[in-house]
Amino acid sequence: MKILFVDLQYDYGMKHRGPNEIGERGFRRAFERLGHEVECFYYDDYLKRQPELQTALLEKAKSYSPDLIYFILFGEQFEITTLQQLKKSYKTMNWFGDDQWRFDNFTKKYAPHFTYSVTTDPFAISKYHQIGIKEVFLSQWAALEYEVAPEASTQYEYDVSFVGGSHSVRRWFIKELAKRGIKVATFGYGWPAGPISLMKMADIFRSSKVNLNLSNSITYDLRYLMSNIKNPIVALKSDKAASQMKARNFEIPYLGGFQMTDYVPFLEKYLDVGNEIVCYRDVDEAAKLIRFYLENDQERERIKAAGIQRARSEHGYFHRHQKVFEQLP
Repeated sequence: MKILFVDLQYDYGMKHRGPNEIGERGFRRAFERLGHEVECFYYDDYLKRQPELQTALLEKAKSYSPDLIYFILFGEQFEITTLQQLKKSYKTMNWFGDDQWRFDNFTKKYAPHFTYSVTTDPFAISKYHQIGIKEVFLSQWAALEYEVAPEASTQYEYDVSFVGGSHSVRRWFIKELAKRGIKVATFGYGWPAGPISLMKMADIFRSSKVNLNLSNSITYDLRYLMSNIKNPIVALKSDKAASQMKARNFEIPYLGGFQMTDYVPFLEKYLDVGNEIVCYRDVDEAAKLIRFYLENDQERERIKAAGIQRARSEHGYFHRHQKVFEQLP
């Protein structure tokens, strides 16, 4: 199958942030591993030239003549008329990865103009059907696939770490852990250590006894709301009222780490809670569990090993798209 892959080349379309690793290492490489011919249409340079973007994409499709045009919509850069025109001549598909909080104000507007839609939200399937969309596939975020050491590390630099962008909820959570005597090493945009490379991220996962996966969805814990005068305003304005599965759920074990995360619906379909991953309900329970797994090395290593095996055998983007493409008519 000839696939025209429409995505940003750089993270958020900004060259200084580095490559869009999910698009490149995740989607494009998965397509190629599955045996498809892939041509990329990057639209970073057109983000401020949207009229030209429409023409450029139409011309690219005409010259390449793909069997499938696969989009990962970043925002509203593509006009509805452009998508409609493409759908008339080609099969088109979009990855809607944030339906948990974007369905009503984004997906509902764009999904009708693709041949196929992919959602990561099990609760959204019925919403697609309600607006007349039958060709929707349920998938999920996954781990970026690249060479990793076959054996997990037992040499640790950090007791507890977190990799991800700074956010008011995450900052509050980590401060609450600090009050309980638990120090968390933080990495990513907005933290003192700053952003890190994928290789550095893999090193941190492997060299941390406990890898926290912290949501950036709003919490209505009164302690959070009262900790800063701005937090109630942030909570009222945020669309992210519930956590969702993200790539990090699978990247941590795939890259060799033990993961502790908040529970999200259907997580147990992908990882065995308590045996391949550990979940907490709130910051108090997280603190108790962190102490437990820092003190019980054998149990922690058992869970880590099982999580690694499951992630590497089932939870790469190759596995996700293999299942999606098998369902295409």
